Amino acid sequence: MAETAPTRSLVIANPASGTHSPELVEDVARLCADHMERTEVHLTTAPGDATCAVRRALQRPDGAPDLVVVIGGDGTVREAVQGLVPVTGTATLAVVPGGTGNSGYKMLWGERPWTESLKAVLTDGGVGGTARLRRLDLARLAETRNHVYLGACSGVIADALITAKALPLTGRERYARAFADTAAGYPPYPGRVTVDGRVVHEGPTVLANVGGGRYRGGLFLVLPDSLLDDGLLDVCVIGGDVPAADVPGLTLDASHMDHPATVYARGRTIVVERTDGGRLPLEHDGEYQHGIGAKATFEVLPGALPVWAPAD
Repeated sequence: MAETAPTRSLVIANPASGTHSPELVEDVARLCADHMERTEVHLTTAPGDATCAVRRALQRPDGAPDLVVVIGGDGTVREAVQGLVPVTGTATLAVVPGGTGNSGYKMLWGERPWTESLKAVLTDGGVGGTARLRRLDLARLAETRNHVYLGACSGVIADALITAKALPLTGRERYARAFADTAAGYPPYPGRVTVDGRVVHEGPTVLANVGGGRYRGGLFLVLPDSLLDDGLLDVCVIGGDVPAADVPGLTLDASHMDHPATVYARGRTIVVERTDGGRLPLEHDGEYQHGIGAKATFEVLPGALPVWAPAD
C-alpha cells in the first residue's frame, strides 16, 4: 500500500459512545472537509452499524473512501475494523477518541490531542511526514469470527464493564471506578491458558488478557511488553494468589509483572478456558461477550490493519 496522504474520507461516529458530542463530530468533519476532496459523515444507529457502513462505502465502484475516521470508543473502532479489514483495498484507518477509556487511541498516539494527530494524517501523512501508516496485528476470535482490535480479557476486567453501566460517571474515571468496585472481593474462576499448544497457566484465575494494546481502560498497563506489529499475540494471566482488589493498583504501573502469580507469554494461537464448564466472563475491545461459552480461541492476523500513527 502506497504511503500517501488520503483524499476521501468516511467519518464514523457513535452517538452512544462514552464521551460523544455533536460538536466533536462537527469539528472532525470540518477538519476533514478542509483538507480532502470529499468527506461523508455516518452516525451509527445500532450495534454492528459501523461495520455495515464501512463495508457499503468500500464497495462503491466509484470513489470509495481511502480514509475511515472513527470517532468513538474501542468498541466502535473494533466494529469499523470488522468492516475495513476484509476489503481494505487502499483504505486506511484513523482514530479520534470519543469513548470511555480510549485505549485504542492511546496505544497509537499516547496523550496527544486528537486535533494534532488528525491534522498530521490529513496534511503531513506519508513518507517523510509526521504521520505514517503502520500495519497492526489483529486477533481473530475463532468462536465468533470477529476481529479483535485492542485486546480481550477474561475475569475481573470483563465483569467491570457490567459494573460501569450503572455508574453516573464518564470517561476514564467511569471505568477506573468500575474496575475497583468489581475487584473488591472478586472470586477467581477456574481457568487454563494455552499458548501455541503449551499450557502456561492452570488454576484460579483473576484475569487473562490477550492483545495487542498495552493499556485497558486508558489507564491500566496490563500488557506492558506488547508490540503492535511483531506478528504475535501477548497474554498476561494473573492467578488467584493475587487478591483481585490489588489488581487495579498493580496494573496502573505494571507492578503485577513482578508478582510470582503473574504469567506473561507470546504466541500465534492463545486459548483461554474456564475449566468447570461455566461461561467464561469475557470482553474484547470494551464489549462484553454474552454469547461466549467456556472457551475463547485467539489467532493472530499479522499486519492486517493499516492505521495511521506517529512517524516517530
